[in-house]
Amino acid sequence: MKKRVVSVLLVVMFTASIFAFAGCSTSGGSADVVKLGFIGPMTGDAAIYGSSAEEGAQLAAAEINAAGGIDGKNIELVAYDSKADQTEAINAYNRLRDQDGVVAVIGGTLSGETLAMKDIMVQDNMPVLSPTATAVEVTQDAPNVFRACFLDDYQGQAAANFAATTLGAKTAALLIGTGNPYSEGVSEAFKAAFTAKGGTIAGSESYGTADKDFSAQLTKIKEMNPDVVFVPDYVQTVGPILQKAKEMGITAKFVGADGWDGVQEEYADAAQGNYFTNHYAADSPSETVQNFITAYKAEYDKVPNSFAALGYDAVYAMVEAITAAGSTESADIITALKATDHPGVTGTLKFDEEGNPKDKEVTIIKIDGGQLKYDSTVVNK
Repeated sequence: MKKRVVSVLLVVMFTASIFAFAGCSTSGGSADVVKLGFIGPMTGDAAIYGSSAEEGAQLAAAEINAAGGIDGKNIELVAYDSKADQTEAINAYNRLRDQDGVVAVIGGTLSGETLAMKDIMVQDNMPVLSPTATAVEVTQDAPNVFRACFLDDYQGQAAANFAATTLGAKTAALLIGTGNPYSEGVSEAFKAAFTAKGGTIAGSESYGTADKDFSAQLTKIKEMNPDVVFVPDYVQTVGPILQKAKEMGITAKFVGADGWDGVQEEYADAAQGNYFTNHYAADSPSETVQNFITAYKAEYDKVPNSFAALGYDAVYAMVEAITAAGSTESADIITALKATDHPGVTGTLKFDEEGNPKDKEVTIIKIDGGQLKYDSTVVNK
């Protein structure tokens, strides 16, 4: 496996500076390994997200182990499939805590499953770093919970700024997944920011989680004749929406959020020329990004999406915190996470008082010719 040079150097610095671990409280901090848990959907409609994040996390663990691990201890990433189901996620977390003895958790992957586990994780004071759960509530009143990704409201604002400023949109329609915290949260932020920019919301339509036919909603949106249509949801929903919109001859630009990542794989024609907010661009000239992509492609024979990059960054940041703490005690790891300043693939990762990344850039991706191409960068001010 090709190694990411920057990451390996970081791990060498971590391991060179650390002394023997003190007072390990679980089997996850045994003499041989440090166990980290991972939770995300690896089967079902949302598998692209959990599987990608888990692959990035496993790659990071392998690189760190190759560089000497944590004070000579290998990292073992224990991963469970949440199946995008909240009960499954809770059961997975309980197994990680009670049976596997992990010292920290990378996860959940989706906002809904992470929120379902949140109260238990807070009660346990488990160090948690979600790679990709973007719902605002994930870290609220949860001093042990952190995230590597920007928030729903942050990317909703960025999408609105891009639509109004770069695309020159004066009117927008919203298509929202009812009962989906992700879709609802990003939509609310877009609406507020777009109107603040002087734009007009022409109207909004909604759909349920079980809906497969979006003809009625898109018919109404076509009648609104907006400049842009904002649809923040995941690929398995966004793809059919874009396909139907194309069939109906809707000419408005569609704009989405990070859940679109991967939409070009099955819906390239339908997604052509549209945009979404994301955490990084695979065609970035950054050496850090390109080293990660080289290593990922060597291991998995494909280009990593943003969920893979965030899973990768999350493991490196967690290892940095454990190393800095010199301990696998929960309180020590949490304290160290608060002081993290990690130069990751998706940008520098340091946390505010609520465990959210500070001032992360939002990348705008354009879908063009079946490829995800870097368009621009938005920093909300």
